[in-house]
Amino acid sequence: MARIKIFMAIALFIVVLPAISSANDVPISAFKGDWRGNAISENNVSVNFPITSRDIDVDIRPDASGGFNITWRTLLRQKGNPASPNEVLKETTLTFVNTDKPGVWKDSKGGDVYAGDTVSWAQIRKQTLTIYVMAMSDTGDYDMQVYKRTLTGLNMELDFTAIRDGAVRRTAKGRLILHSK
Repeated sequence: MARIKIFMAIALFIVVLPAISSANDVPISAFKGDWRGNAISENNVSVNFPITSRDIDVDIRPDASGGFNITWRTLLRQKGNPASPNEVLKETTLTFVNTDKPGVWKDSKGGDVYAGDTVSWAQIRKQTLTIYVMAMSDTGDYDMQVYKRTLTGLNMELDFTAIRDGAVRRTAKGRLILHSK
């Protein structure tokens, strides 16, 4: 009888634990808003700009279908004269739609990496929204960018990694605050 109770307790733990952990994932609506801040980027690509400051903002808008739109802008300072670097604003907008996997979305464009497009998908685990953007070079190597945006109280932390064919070439870490919902 004691063995049956122990077996039942273990079986219940195995069945209930995955449901509890996925239940702790915040919904995409928790990320809604216009977030602004800055980040420090480190790279092994540039001798003149191994560490740079970036101004960043992210606008996340969930839609009625359960998907979301995201636009992020980064003011880069990583070329030109190190004493007075050139400023370049980069902007990316993606629309994500639901998949059959809970907490996972795919880019609505569904790019073809063989045609030079990027392929993007997103997931939420706990309080982190991770966006993956992957491209293939003409020689068949891959470029992967991973954007992890984690809610931490009233802030959002950014942890960015750029990988080329398995080697980390750039990272950035920063903090954003909610400017408006």
